[in-house]
Amino acid sequence: MQNQSPLVSIITLNYRQAEVTCEFLESCRQLTYPNYEILVCDMKSAEDPSEKILKGNYPHTTLYLSEENLGFAGGNNWGMQLAKGEYVLLLNNDTEVQADLIQKMLIPFDIDPRAGVVSPKINFFDDPGVIQYAGFGKMNPVTGRNKTWGFREPDHGQFNQIKPIYGAHGAAMMISREVIEKVGKFPEEFFLYYEEWDWSTRIRKAGYQIYFQGLATVYHKESMSMGKLNPMKEYYLTRNRILYMRRNSQGIKFMAFTVFFTVFTLPKTVLKHLVKGNYLFLKAFLRGIRDNLKMSSYSNL
Repeated sequence: MQNQSPLVSIITLNYRQAEVTCEFLESCRQLTYPNYEILVCDMKSAEDPSEKILKGNYPHTTLYLSEENLGFAGGNNWGMQLAKGEYVLLLNNDTEVQADLIQKMLIPFDIDPRAGVVSPKINFFDDPGVIQYAGFGKMNPVTGRNKTWGFREPDHGQFNQIKPIYGAHGAAMMISREVIEKVGKFPEEFFLYYEEWDWSTRIRKAGYQIYFQGLATVYHKESMSMGKLNPMKEYYLTRNRILYMRRNSQGIKFMAFTVFFTVFTLPKTVLKHLVKGNYLFLKAFLRGIRDNLKMSSYSNL
């Protein structure tokens, strides 16, 4: 890193959560890094957030209003087009940061010239001594699921290290401008969920390394936008799980996933929602399968 203080562009999306976004921006006031900008990208909220956000007079901050809801993938892509930084730091608006976050996030880029993306440790905001994310393990080629290291473990510093990982976390990740220009941005057909996994897979295939920076911590309020239980979340997780596997596995591997999903996931999930009377969730699950079949796997590679 030739420039000792390269410009870092922080991008956060707002959708009907001006108060939550303002809490995020309040936490950013303590940032001690000397060269950064914050782009708040509003995704066509029903209520114009301008008054609340501009009233806060948050430093280094510009508000952009989209004419449509572009989703997580499209909204962040739009922000990356507007950003000027040599590095882009994507942060959910339902996170809060520590003062030295940017400095620590830049360290892996100094250590390894192959570093393309860095994610910090993420702890639960309501229980800050408990870990939500300390890196992702490898995607299971049969189930289309992966392991989240450290999930719900008490944070005793056991993950306070810098190490290569398989996937970055969408709630908090820093990307080099080089990666954005050479690999591209988020695949927008995902809209919500699994887009960071598809992007991480493409980035690793391009020869870049993804790092976990356990010396930096972000606190996550978790699913403030979608809620912990939401039919829309069920829909996108189902649809995009299949879409990710269609795009990133071939031949016998995809056949194995198809058999697993058909024989185990489908009947198990249908039975679960029927027993619990979650008919809206059942409808969302089945619609996610149906709609996936209508989508091209390669429209935005």
